Amino acid sequence: MSADACDARSGCITCGDEGTPMRVAELHDEIAVCVDERGDRHDVAVDLVGPLATGDKVLVHAGVAIA
Repeated sequence: MSADACDARSGCITCGDEGTPMRVAELHDEIAVCVDERGDRHDVAVDLVGPLATGDKVLVHAGVAIA
Protein backbone atom coordinates (compact mmCIF):
# COMPACT_ATOMS: atom_id res chain seq x y z
CA MET A 1 0.00 0.00 0.00
CA SER A 2 1.29 3.46 -0.78
CA ALA A 3 2.32 5.73 2.07
CA ASP A 4 -0.42 8.26 1.30
CA ALA A 5 -3.24 5.68 1.13
CA CYS A 6 -4.42 6.69 4.61
CA ASP A 7 -5.02 10.39 4.18
CA ALA A 8 -7.69 12.31 6.11
CA ARG A 9 -8.53 14.42 3.05
CA SER A 10 -8.83 11.68 0.43
CA GLY A 11 -10.01 8.78 2.59
CA CYS A 12 -8.55 5.45 3.49
CA ILE A 13 -9.20 1.94 2.17
CA THR A 14 -8.86 0.51 5.68
CA CYS A 15 -10.72 2.96 7.91
CA GLY A 16 -13.16 4.59 5.49
CA ASP A 17 -16.90 4.00 5.86
CA GLU A 18 -17.60 3.56 2.17
CA GLY A 19 -16.77 1.02 -0.49
CA THR A 20 -14.07 1.77 -3.02
CA PRO A 21 -14.33 0.43 -6.57
CA MET A 22 -11.16 -1.37 -7.64
CA ARG A 23 -9.86 -3.60 -10.43
CA VAL A 24 -8.22 -6.97 -9.78
CA ALA A 25 -4.60 -6.87 -10.97
CA GLU A 26 -3.31 -10.17 -9.49
CA LEU A 27 -4.86 -13.16 -7.73
CA HIS A 28 -3.17 -15.13 -4.95
CA ASP A 29 -5.48 -17.68 -3.24
CA GLU A 30 -7.85 -15.64 -1.01
CA ILE A 31 -5.94 -12.38 -1.50
CA ALA A 32 -5.93 -10.20 -4.60
CA VAL A 33 -3.81 -7.22 -5.49
CA CYS A 34 -6.33 -4.59 -6.56
CA VAL A 35 -5.84 -1.15 -8.10
CA ASP A 36 -7.96 1.86 -7.16
CA GLU A 37 -8.85 4.79 -9.44
CA ARG A 38 -5.62 6.62 -8.49
CA GLY A 39 -3.53 3.62 -9.51
CA ASP A 40 -2.59 2.67 -5.94
CA ARG A 41 -2.24 -1.08 -5.32
CA HIS A 42 -3.84 -2.75 -2.29
CA ASP A 43 -3.93 -6.29 -0.88
CA VAL A 44 -7.62 -7.24 -0.67
CA ALA A 45 -9.26 -10.30 0.89
CA VAL A 46 -11.55 -11.83 -1.75
CA ASP A 47 -12.90 -14.91 0.01
CA LEU A 48 -16.39 -13.35 0.43
CA VAL A 49 -16.99 -12.87 -3.30
CA GLY A 50 -17.41 -15.40 -6.09
CA PRO A 51 -14.67 -16.58 -8.41
CA LEU A 52 -12.65 -13.68 -9.79
CA ALA A 53 -10.37 -13.14 -12.74
CA THR A 54 -7.73 -10.53 -13.47
CA GLY A 55 -9.45 -7.37 -14.69
CA ASP A 56 -12.68 -7.93 -12.73
CA LYS A 57 -14.10 -5.00 -10.79
CA VAL A 58 -14.79 -5.33 -7.05
CA LEU A 59 -16.17 -3.07 -4.34
CA VAL A 60 -13.75 -2.98 -1.40
CA HIS A 61 -14.45 -1.95 2.20
CA ALA A 62 -11.84 -2.14 4.97
CA GLY A 63 -9.53 -4.26 2.82
CA VAL A 64 -12.23 -6.83 1.96
CA ALA A 65 -14.02 -7.25 -1.38
CA ILE A 66 -17.75 -7.15 -0.63
CA ALA A 67 -19.24 -7.19 -4.12
